[in-house]
Amino acid sequence: MAKKALFISSNVGIEHDELIKPLEFLQSKGIETIHAAEQQQDVQTVKGDTELGPTYAPQSTLDKVNPEDYDILVIPGGTVNADTLRINTDAQTIIQHFTDHAKPIAAICHAPWTLIDAERIKDKNLTSYKSIRLDLENAGAHWVDEAVHRCNTGGWVLITSRNPDDIPDFNQAILKELD
Repeated sequence: MAKKALFISSNVGIEHDELIKPLEFLQSKGIETIHAAEQQQDVQTVKGDTELGPTYAPQSTLDKVNPEDYDILVIPGGTVNADTLRINTDAQTIIQHFTDHAKPIAAICHAPWTLIDAERIKDKNLTSYKSIRLDLENAGAHWVDEAVHRCNTGGWVLITSRNPDDIPDFNQAILKELD
């Protein structure tokens, strides 16, 4: 049976390459991918948080996906995306389900921000975009400056990367986790 990856996002401000490149990479490796957004309407991506990118239609919504059906959760970055997901109850419930059931989460760039509000960041070793380092540390995380970092503290795996330049390493770490 094929492994399944759940990608979650808001409908605005998602860093284009952090959504599309991991999604397409996993699909090319035979992983079934589902992208769920807050609403069943086009998702607006951005490049560098400021330039509009293409829009994409999500396959589902956060309130309709069942986290039990997936092997890994992938959270793309984008400042607005991550900040929006921080206060989305459905996103927080999905994150908590993955951690409570010892399923891996992969988060890139600003995406680790979402883990703060899910109350799942304390004592995790991780990396992120440098501007949220202090937020993560204040929430109890231990920040490192690496292209990709894998942490299994607390009984669940967290894979993190800093920015779009780290996507190749991020993709490989996700694939390795699914093996």
